[in-house]
Amino acid sequence: MALALSTLFFASAWPLTKQAIAAGTTPSWFAVGRAGLSCVGTALLLGMVGRFRSPGRADVPAILAVGALQVAGYFALAHEAVAWVSAGRTAILANTTTVWIVPLSLLVLHEAIPARRWLAAGLGVAGIAVLTSPWSIDWGSPSVIVGHAFLLGAALSWSLAMVVTRLAPPSLSMLELLPWCFLVASALLAPLAWVHAPDGSFGSQPISWFALGFIGFIAGPVGTWGVMEATARLPALVSSVGFLAAPALSLVLSNLFLDEPFTADLLLGAGLIMIGVVCAAWPGRRIR
Repeated sequence: MALALSTLFFASAWPLTKQAIAAGTTPSWFAVGRAGLSCVGTALLLGMVGRFRSPGRADVPAILAVGALQVAGYFALAHEAVAWVSAGRTAILANTTTVWIVPLSLLVLHEAIPARRWLAAGLGVAGIAVLTSPWSIDWGSPSVIVGHAFLLGAALSWSLAMVVTRLAPPSLSMLELLPWCFLVASALLAPLAWVHAPDGSFGSQPISWFALGFIGFIAGPVGTWGVMEATARLPALVSSVGFLAAPALSLVLSNLFLDEPFTADLLLGAGLIMIGVVCAAWPGRRIR
């Protein structure tokens, strides 16, 4: 359930982000507003239900990893890239944690990877290759190169956070850690935005404020909570491949709302990813 919720909300985030930036929102300031609203929203929600907690020492590694890497690092890189790269392509490359998590699972986590999950990772990477259509990218454009490098860096930042939370699981629940994670991210993103774009803004058009409010108060907190829960409960490779369903769904939404046409590579790539998700989640045979 947590993985499905994060997939749904993160899939809707990138088309809305693309629309907000096209309407004049500065990418770095959008990242700051998104993290800040998520911090306030989750703190209020937990306070209302009586679950707001102060973190302990055991929670610090997860808070720093998620706040600095999964939220701040990911937001900073991905939101800058979306100004140069299409929403659908951004959703794909920014969620390619499978590319990084396979070697990290082997080298750092020492997790055993069954054959069906190797197959799942292979199908997911193949789907990414088809969906990104690297043969159609203008590799001679510096902005295109930088944008794609930022997206791969965002995926790496997310992957490192997944590894840390697996190595040092927190004592509080993932939901109870969310306000603190977003607080760390906001504290890191605000000075970065001030230096990078001192004259930036959140935009003035209604779509900019709607996107910021929906992603900041709803999609961001629920999606991040789902990611953290899935990361803590599932093997890193399973959750990583499962996250690939988000960009596949985001591509569909981008086609519907941003008028990007459906193509054969879209259908083939999304199909490969979804088959990979099924392979990763398929239960293994129990040994007596």
